[in-house]
Amino acid sequence: MGMFDIERYLNVRSAHGASVGPDGDRLAFLMDTTGVPQVWTLDAPSAWPEQRTFFDDRVTFATWSPERPELIVGRDRGGNEKETLYRLDVGDGSITDLTRHPDAKHRFGGWSPDGDRFAFAANRRDTAVFDIYVQARDAIGTDAELVFEGDGWLSVNGWAPDSDRLLLTESHSSFDQDVYVLDVTTGERRHLTPHEGTVRHRSATWGPDGENVYLVTDHDTDTLCLSRIDLATGDRSRVTAAGDADGLADDEWNVDGVALDQDSRRLVYSRNVDGYTELGVGELVAPGRLDHFPAPDLPASVAGGVSFGPDGDRFALTVTRSDDTANVYVVDARSGDAERWTRASTAGIPRDSFVAPELVRYPSFDGREIPAFFSLPDSDTGHGETPVVVDVHGGPESQRRPSFGRVKQYLLSRGYAVFEPNVRGSTGYGKAYTHLDDVDKRMDSVADLKAGAEWLHDHPAVDPDRIAVMGGSYGGFMTLAALTTYPDIWAAGVDVVGIANFVTFLENTGDWRRELREAEYGSLDADRELLESISPINHIENVEAPLFVLHGENDPRVPVSEARQVVEGAREAGVPVRELVFEDEGHGFTKLENRIEAYAAIAEFLDTHLAAE
Repeated sequence: MGMFDIERYLNVRSAHGASVGPDGDRLAFLMDTTGVPQVWTLDAPSAWPEQRTFFDDRVTFATWSPERPELIVGRDRGGNEKETLYRLDVGDGSITDLTRHPDAKHRFGGWSPDGDRFAFAANRRDTAVFDIYVQARDAIGTDAELVFEGDGWLSVNGWAPDSDRLLLTESHSSFDQDVYVLDVTTGERRHLTPHEGTVRHRSATWGPDGENVYLVTDHDTDTLCLSRIDLATGDRSRVTAAGDADGLADDEWNVDGVALDQDSRRLVYSRNVDGYTELGVGELVAPGRLDHFPAPDLPASVAGGVSFGPDGDRFALTVTRSDDTANVYVVDARSGDAERWTRASTAGIPRDSFVAPELVRYPSFDGREIPAFFSLPDSDTGHGETPVVVDVHGGPESQRRPSFGRVKQYLLSRGYAVFEPNVRGSTGYGKAYTHLDDVDKRMDSVADLKAGAEWLHDHPAVDPDRIAVMGGSYGGFMTLAALTTYPDIWAAGVDVVGIANFVTFLENTGDWRRELREAEYGSLDADRELLESISPINHIENVEAPLFVLHGENDPRVPVSEARQVVEGAREAGVPVRELVFEDEGHGFTKLENRIEAYAAIAEFLDTHLAAE
């Protein structure tokens, strides 16, 4: 049994979401010292940071003005994901509500280069679609100018250097996007990425002088590649580097993001290699041609969220790994030298007690190799005595990566192994792999969980009679589906904000999400019979293992009615079930006191049902 309780582990802090100030010497970032993320600033590496916001609810982002000592900050209420935008004046500490529409979602799109205006997307006019607005920095509420009426899921990627154009992305599904240029004055929109089928166009950013757009796309490949669109001709081409005429390395792994400083022409891109981040840094010596600098001197980790300083010589980013919490580093672009600026507390828990995973692969029902991270506790003897929690990621268009997990480390300290599979349908392994669970192939990914449990059965460390399955959101569906489809292999199940009934989920989810979700799961009109057949609620009587269901009352993604259906159905079927719903939470648990209550209860549940006989 570990030395520290769950409260101590949940008090491990993280620092992330960095933004470099206009003077280049001040850093803003989010840190959850108070129990929910708030804005802090820092003037030097490892200096004492200063807290800038004091909301009861989480802050979702903070970004400096390019010209003034002020930030725009996002905040929702009770986890409802309806962001309000605020201006924070760092000089006098004042905070101004800029949007004044608490019932709408506001998605920030960047400051104009002169810092006089900002852009955002919002669903004020129609909850199912997003329009584009431009607003003066000192305007509020209805003073925002509607510059484009959308008919789908629009977001703003930033302003052109001339301040006359915005870069927009329209998402049709998680794997199908289009990029546009919007003239702010005329409202005319130019389509940059016409295509057939599903093609990802992500992380779009303006190139120097506003003559090119850089982005990652799988337009003609299985994986995401770094590409350029020439605005004069509309031509698309892959970015090249010295000694790499066909693109920036091979196509085995996704390039999952790009950041570019327009004035210095410095560019940072990230490659996802088996879940770990590899960064490339260089300078555009010609459109579409990158000369590399030395790679940043960072540990093997998951890194991202690049923010350049005003001269492009340095950039900040968040770095996290399985055995250390998230912190902000600042990297010298030309040399690659990296320095950690923040010192997020580990709550007195020794860093060397945190466990790093082993990357493994196991065969599934069709011979396909499924990647997974497997972590064994220090207490393991190798003699088949260790219980396992199979922790399934959400999404499904997501990936379990080797970042820090407070609950995971707590479970390891209590003697549980943790198995984190990236079943088919996960991102990070190419377009074809991600589509292997679409619509009528949904249950193949659940079969991958069964195969993972069978692999664990054969592992010399594992007690095959003490394997639990746990997941949140879509991972909650996977948990319920595993329990109903393969009931005899699980000792317990924990469903956190999970989908139980695809029909009612799609009927009741936020209007702005329905089209995106139907592209992945199937539509209510065309696929209702399939959706009903794979919904765990319709097979709840098959469950044999004890079940714990947790949810947030304000969940805008997976309505709390999903949890209530599961609990009611399980009780009617005689399944041992426990329920815990938080009235002030949404899709997941953000408040510290609620996280403590939730995960202490989960640990107690697992201890009860996975205890050695």
